[in-house]
Amino acid sequence: MNRLPGWLRQHIAGLRALLVFTVITGIIYPVVVWGIAQGAFHNQANGSLVSYKGRTVGSGLLCQEFTDGKGNPLPQYFQPRPSFAIVGWSLAQQKNGQFYVKGTGPDNYGCNPLYSAASNLGPTNPAEIQFIKQRQRQIAAFDHVKISQIPADAVTGSASGLDPDITPQNAAIQVDRVAAARHISPATVRALVKKYTIGRDLGILGEPAVNVLKLNISLDAKYPV
Repeated sequence: MNRLPGWLRQHIAGLRALLVFTVITGIIYPVVVWGIAQGAFHNQANGSLVSYKGRTVGSGLLCQEFTDGKGNPLPQYFQPRPSFAIVGWSLAQQKNGQFYVKGTGPDNYGCNPLYSAASNLGPTNPAEIQFIKQRQRQIAAFDHVKISQIPADAVTGSASGLDPDITPQNAAIQVDRVAAARHISPATVRALVKKYTIGRDLGILGEPAVNVLKLNISLDAKYPV
């Protein structure tokens, strides 16, 4: 070995180090982390999948749209935050004083995990202001509430466009509409909302939130339409 040129010995030493660290960081470490995750956090490690009647219907980490074939929100379901996660979303030209969102694929109503995106419109952008006003009018008519009662998350999308949760205030303005559509009492719906309200992490991080998918599945299971 010592008879080899110095440059060659250095290359061999480097190759040995590469092989050792490849085994440690590329095989042993990932396998150990995978094993711990599967054992201690099996559901989270596999995507927090949610099942209903033996069939996987979504993930607790991703929003879903609850609309009809034309993209109209279904009154019997709680609705998520607005989402720009659609195929090739774009602002259409202003028409009749309103802005419209267009996508390039079918059923582009948001919450497409393959196209996570925000609108990137600032709070003073005319299009964003118009979007908010349009949503406020739509929600006020849909939920029969005053515009002043509508919380910010009901009319603005998240940075990812895939937020699975809404605020308890957002859920509260939808209770009467969902109860009427399912022919049950608002108190019954409020109890379910409370059940699926998530508190702050460690009691101090984030804000309370309601998981829309899990809440809607519970409604379908207990009070089908």
